Amino acid sequence: MHAESLFTRTAIAAFCLASALTVFGQTTENKAPSSGVPPRITFVELGSVRCVPCRMMQPVMKNIEHKYGGQVKVVFYDVWKEDQKKYAQAYGVRVIPTQVFLDTNGKEVFRHEGFFPETEIDSLFRKHGVKALPTHD
Repeated sequence: MHAESLFTRTAIAAFCLASALTVFGQTTENKAPSSGVPPRITFVELGSVRCVPCRMMQPVMKNIEHKYGGQVKVVFYDVWKEDQKKYAQAYGVRVIPTQVFLDTNGKEVFRHEGFFPETEIDSLFRKHGVKALPTHD
């Protein structure tokens, strides 16, 4: 990949993250208590609420938010909505759902296409030093 193209994609991704975030179809951010520390991973889900595998990712995203708290920010873009199509292009989406995982600097550290089981996401997070919060059941 040419350096100019990589720079452009990185700039677009940074712009997208700085924009209003859409989580589960509403403009909002991760509801986990803020400690003033940025999330270690940003999990960007690019899909649609009208796509079956994408809908299957909805409870996975919700569980990830709960399980990891403020360590992980979950962002959902419905790329079939007119106002959110730009994110598919910005992230170079070929199929939906696509999951893009960014580090604290906004650098892509992992990408997956299709349904991504929660257990595999947990494994990915462990590889990046992110551990689930203790449970108090």
